[in-house]
Amino acid sequence: MIRPRGGDFCYDDDEFEAMLYDIKVISLFQAIGIVLSAIQDIDTLPVLHQLCHSLKVEGVVFGVLLPDGSMDKTRVKKLVDAAQPMQVTFHRAFDMVKDPFQALEDIIEIGGIQRILTSGCERSAYEGLDMLVELSKRANGRIIIMPGAGITDRNVNKIVSAMNAKEVHVGAGGTMESKMEFRNPYCSMGYAISAPEYSLKVTSESKLGGMIQKF
Repeated sequence: MIRPRGGDFCYDDDEFEAMLYDIKVISLFQAIGIVLSAIQDIDTLPVLHQLCHSLKVEGVVFGVLLPDGSMDKTRVKKLVDAAQPMQVTFHRAFDMVKDPFQALEDIIEIGGIQRILTSGCERSAYEGLDMLVELSKRANGRIIIMPGAGITDRNVNKIVSAMNAKEVHVGAGGTMESKMEFRNPYCSMGYAISAPEYSLKVTSESKLGGMIQKF
C-alpha cells in the first residue's frame, strides 16, 4: 500500500511526492530483479539480488482525492504511470468520494487500474451491498469491483453471490497469547491505558480457511 500517513486521502505536495517516490523505488527494484534473474553468475551481487527478490511486488494500492470529494485524476494518473507494469488497485479512498458512480468512470477513464477495493461507501461490505451490486453492474467487466471491510465466513457467500464477485478482500483477524512470562503491570506501549501488549494480532487460519471453502 502506498500511503504516506493515516487520516484522509487529500495529500499535500510533499506527501504526494513521497508516494510517487515509493512507487518509483519499487519499480526500480522490480526492473533490477528481472535483470539479475537473467544473469547466471550473480555471486558478486548476492545482497542486491536477495533484496530485489524480497521486493518482488505484484502490484501497488493507493488512492488520492481532491478537497471537494472527487477523485484526483491528475495525481492518480501520475501514480499509475509510475507503477507500470505492476497491477494497480484503487483502495478504499473510493468509499470517501462524493459521487461513487462518477469516481468509477473517472478511474476507468485513467486506465491501468485493474480493480477498486470498496465497501460500497458504508462501514462494511455487507451494509454497502446494494451499492456494490450497482457498481458491479455499471463496471460491466471494465474493472474489478473487489468488496472489502467486515467480510466474514457468515456473510461472504451472500456478498459474492449478490455481486458475482471474483475477488474479495478479507482480514480474518485473530489473536494469539504472548509467550512473555514476566509482564510489567505498570507500563504499556502506546497511548491507550492497559493496551493489550500480550495479545498479538494474527491471521486466523480457521477463519480464513472457512471463507476459502465457502468462496
